[in-house]
Amino acid sequence: MRTLAGLLWIGALFLTVGWTLQREVSLHVSQPSLNATVAKNVLLSVAYTCRGVPVIEWKHTASWGTTKIAAWKPGTYTNISSSYRERVNIYSNGSLQILNVAMRDSGYYLVTVMEEFGTTVYGTILLNVSEIRYEDLHFVAVFFAFLTAVSAILICLMWLCNKSLHLLQKERHPLTESATEETELQMIGC
Repeated sequence: MRTLAGLLWIGALFLTVGWTLQREVSLHVSQPSLNATVAKNVLLSVAYTCRGVPVIEWKHTASWGTTKIAAWKPGTYTNISSSYRERVNIYSNGSLQILNVAMRDSGYYLVTVMEEFGTTVYGTILLNVSEIRYEDLHFVAVFFAFLTAVSAILICLMWLCNKSLHLLQKERHPLTESATEETELQMIGC
């Protein structure tokens, strides 16, 4: 009887270990930190391994709070938040793509992979979104070139006005000989 109880206990132990190993879930985050510029698309890439079909959930955490982005079970259902519905793509490996990122998309992204038996793993990705600075510099350079061209045109117009004013003054007031000039011309004998 003791050997039967021992065999049952060993068999139960092997079943428990086998069942535990079968429920194992793992998650791999390929890039834990990403940098992006405004209006670009960003792929938050992850990969999970699981014996069953897990539930995958993405959340965005920033200084103003946490927002649920999406939750789905591959092959069965997809639930995407209304504020992200037109801005995200989800993939069967657990990855999430955010389209047309904005400054407000900066922050931590938490991915949760939950197996149907209760095993849960978490992953975090930090996304830094920055503005494109060279567009501002481009605007300043174009504006400076425009002002330079306008000032060159105005300088040319001022020069033309000055020349035409001198011509008009010469026509209205021709040079008159003074009495001293006539006297000097007479003395020379001209």
